[in-house]
Amino acid sequence: MRVAIAGAGLAGLSCAKYLTDVGYTPIVLESRDVLGGLVAAWQDADGDWYETGLHVFFGAYPNMLQLLKELGIEDRLQWKKHTMIFNQPEKPGTYSRFDFPNLPAPFNGIAAILRNNDMLTWGEKIQLAKGLVPAMLRGQKYVEQTDKYTFSEWLKLQGVSEDVQQDIFIAASKSLNFINPDEISATVLLTALSRFLQQKDGSKMAFLDGSPPERLCQPMVDYITKRGGEVRLNAPLKEILLNPDGTVKGFAIRGLNGAADYVETADLYVSATSVDVLKKLLPTPWKQLEYFQQLNGLEGVPVINIQLWFDRKLTDIDQLLFSRSPLLSVYADMSNTCREYADPDRSMLELVLAPAQDWIHKSDEEILQVTLTELEKLFPQHFGSDNPAGLRKYHVVKTPRSVYTATPGRQQYRPSQASPISNFYLSGSYTMQPYLGSMEGAVLSGKLTAQAIARAASEVNSQTSTPTLNTQPATNAATA
Repeated sequence: MRVAIAGAGLAGLSCAKYLTDVGYTPIVLESRDVLGGLVAAWQDADGDWYETGLHVFFGAYPNMLQLLKELGIEDRLQWKKHTMIFNQPEKPGTYSRFDFPNLPAPFNGIAAILRNNDMLTWGEKIQLAKGLVPAMLRGQKYVEQTDKYTFSEWLKLQGVSEDVQQDIFIAASKSLNFINPDEISATVLLTALSRFLQQKDGSKMAFLDGSPPERLCQPMVDYITKRGGEVRLNAPLKEILLNPDGTVKGFAIRGLNGAADYVETADLYVSATSVDVLKKLLPTPWKQLEYFQQLNGLEGVPVINIQLWFDRKLTDIDQLLFSRSPLLSVYADMSNTCREYADPDRSMLELVLAPAQDWIHKSDEEILQVTLTELEKLFPQHFGSDNPAGLRKYHVVKTPRSVYTATPGRQQYRPSQASPISNFYLSGSYTMQPYLGSMEGAVLSGKLTAQAIARAASEVNSQTSTPTLNTQPATNAATA
């Protein structure tokens, strides 16, 4: 059976990969000339890569890690020392660390917290423990029930002080969904914290050894095409065409560079675009269905990624850093963390500006200047002297609508992968799965979509040998 999939991000490609495993023939249609969706990257005139975002992999990403293993590329992840490093704004140029010892979970996380005396007093450590214990003991069902609160509201209910929120959770909130704790759903942070604390290496981080399109997405393309599937770039979905009964007749694809439009037909169809794109493409008859109406409760969050190349080494730290800056959420010196970007003499910083709502429409020059101002606080020894570091070049990548904005109450709007249209499915991290808006969530959604397709085919004709998805099961809230 042919399955047309709109979107060659992680969700669309993983869906196609798992469909080929059970004998389906996917045709992945990507609107742009680059793979990856929200993990896309481009090369500039010098051959240097600049990316959509700062992409970090966690030990608590079981579906992503399983996918890499199945592709035979798990060695492309460069695992870092198990630690979390925060800047100390009150002491410019200094860091506070949470080092996780080689102990079983949750004892390694407890030890990391207890041994940190820079950011938390003993009273604050006790407050924090009291707040996190319910999430750990009462499980995912409890975590999902906290979606009615912002994380700030939830902390207040646990008796956790404002100081603890300022010290740790502003940085964590912005790194997970690019918004602040007084906006983000408590479910988001509690989901991450529960996995980080319950799995020994849950919060351990890795960086890909090169650009995501080449080192992560292209292996999926090779896997898909080797098994009879197809991945086609520069094929933007223009319209979803319907049969008289409301099912999908075909995907109308816009021809580029003077080429004529054409219609891609298949047995089944999948939208693996962002929720914002999908809402614009919904056929009018579908907009009357409650399943599709709920999508109006979801909207992508704006994100800005900045990459700066300097004429000297600013830091030797080989790890993600939480800036605790009002504007910059996380950053890393990619010349240290990524093998392909390595440079022993000069730094290339990649930074995420968040929240970005007030900056997404400003010029690149304005964004650069405010970033450099923040860097003076993070690296005073290199910018506050008579011989400041020289900026060689920079790139600003704006994503006006990234992962869905995870404010309280959004869970009820997240759709299942199987739609009420018999031959149409959804895939994307905004669809219902426990890993929220993340790379892991995108990969898991693709796997769940493939499972839903195989399961539906099996139910239609259980007397035939219709293939079922027999790979390692998706890790979800029930099995995590």
